[in-house]
Amino acid sequence: MSEKTTNRHSWGTGAASGVGSMPGGDAREAAKTVTGSLDALPYLPELPARGPGADMIGRTAGMLVELYAHVEPSGWRISDRAGRDTRRARSWLGEDLDSLEEFTQGYQGALKVSAVGPWTLAASLELRNGEVALSDPGARRDLTSSLAEGVRAHLAEVRRRVPGAEVVLQLDEPSLTSVLRGSVRTASGYRTHAAVERGVAEGALRDLVTAADGPVVVHSCAPAVPFGLLRRAGVSGISFDLSLLTESEEEAIGEAVEGGTALLIGAVPGTDSTLSDPAGSVRGVRTLWRRLGLTPGALAESVVITPSCGLAGASPAYARAALAHCVRAARSLADNPE
Repeated sequence: MSEKTTNRHSWGTGAASGVGSMPGGDAREAAKTVTGSLDALPYLPELPARGPGADMIGRTAGMLVELYAHVEPSGWRISDRAGRDTRRARSWLGEDLDSLEEFTQGYQGALKVSAVGPWTLAASLELRNGEVALSDPGARRDLTSSLAEGVRAHLAEVRRRVPGAEVVLQLDEPSLTSVLRGSVRTASGYRTHAAVERGVAEGALRDLVTAADGPVVVHSCAPAVPFGLLRRAGVSGISFDLSLLTESEEEAIGEAVEGGTALLIGAVPGTDSTLSDPAGSVRGVRTLWRRLGLTPGALAESVVITPSCGLAGASPAYARAALAHCVRAARSLADNPE
């Protein structure tokens, strides 16, 4: 496979980042850790330990425009008006943005923020009848439209607060593969919702790419990431867990890289583990690159090293160590791509 890419990503060569979540509930400490550890692609942390509204579904529900949600025992459900749960989600996001702004004074470079993508959101948010929005094509369209407006406003706010940043939007889509396969269960648990056509799924993601008006990365920590679909939707990068990759995805990965798509590869454990030497952590990345037949010199330009998923389940000390380890591992790829 020939290699034709040149580095076109705002985070440069040999970069590392995180996926999104961090342990604990202290927004200032999380922002300080992330910005202090990552010099090329820091990100706005999520702190789900604070409770509903700080989780990724709740945070994104709080971003929606003219759609609201509240917490039921079964999960988040669409509401008629903004209630206590929506206000709490928005308040925590404001606190997170305040902390990020404090620790990014004078920052120039790429900065990543996250929202749940349209398909995982549709598979998670319930309608009034208790079924998820995925069950209703009209509700799915309304949700995608509201999300696009909310994302546009959120990115504008981040750009206002950190004017030197090129903001990268990460869409979290762990349920995308299940949506495409028709394996999302109904409320009863006895049936599954019909599979969504790939063209429909691609179109909704493209709407979010258009709304972002900047680089968009899609993250999935599930098996069988649809690399080809995401590339066609126009994303700038795809974030995935290296340990879940199978040979069946490799051809699509190679085509994505050749087309200029970045790979954010989860190569460092996301929960407390004994970390090997940094070069050892990315041995699998080099092996993948060789199997794809890609030019070694393009490896550090096309790949960002991350933990395998969010760090919410890690200890604070390990979360700091994991991000620092990602930075050293990414540098080892740049120094020795062979």
